[in-house]
Amino acid sequence: MLPAQFEYHAPESLGDAIALLKQHGDEAKVLSGGHSLVPLMKLRFAAPAHIVDINGIPGLDYLKEENGVLKIGALVREADLETSDVVASKFPLILDTAKQIADPQVRNRATIAGNLAHGDPANDHPATMLALGAEVVIEGSGGERVLPVSELFVSTLTTALASDEIIKEVRVPVPPGKSGGAYLKIERRVGDFAIVAVAAQVTLDESGNIASAGIGLTNVAPVPVKATDAEASLAGKAPDEAALEEAGRLAAESCDPTTDNRAPAEYKRAMVKELTIRALRRAVERAQGGK
Repeated sequence: MLPAQFEYHAPESLGDAIALLKQHGDEAKVLSGGHSLVPLMKLRFAAPAHIVDINGIPGLDYLKEENGVLKIGALVREADLETSDVVASKFPLILDTAKQIADPQVRNRATIAGNLAHGDPANDHPATMLALGAEVVIEGSGGERVLPVSELFVSTLTTALASDEIIKEVRVPVPPGKSGGAYLKIERRVGDFAIVAVAAQVTLDESGNIASAGIGLTNVAPVPVKATDAEASLAGKAPDEAALEEAGRLAAESCDPTTDNRAPAEYKRAMVKELTIRALRRAVERAQGGK
């Protein structure tokens, strides 16, 4: 099936792109990587009258560490994460996630900001960014605002972005020493959307106990889930199997999966518990200096 007819716009600046979005309102959609939007258009699930292609806007493809923050521009591709030294050395959770998204052809075009802006609970980066405590820099006709990723997702495929706003940057705080993360995913075949996935980030204190933890869940609720009860249960505890088991139990209780053609809800909830335990175990090993 072919997409419905639309008018194509190629602004040369972020200001021009925002002006077009303001002019056309809900009838316009932003195109960056396109791997979420274009399939919906081909299936006629989305039929925007105007496409605003931001790929020609200079200065949005930066990936850099600055003042203790990893800054990811709106046009940074998934493949850029895989080859970044700072991501490899300080953000194993992000590297895990990037490597499990679709296939190399998709990762060469898909963007991290677009992944978040799409608001799909089956996308991988929302859970990862929830676990890492990331925030997004949003630009619109009313100016710039900064929003925690935990406040970005409103409902399925719906975010807190206004129709004239664009995520121009993703900011991730650099974890302190003795930190580690991991992303584990169950999928029907390599490159598929997750049946269930869990992102875990852990920081240890000087005595080896858990100083802080972040846990994000993929595709087990109408929106990406930050498992706050599970996170809180780990604070100050030794990272032993009893603590990880309890966190897994609480993470499973925090999700709201549905039965579909991928798996029954009961199976998904059970896998949330198991993957949370395994992801936390791997995160702790990395925080302790393991591979």
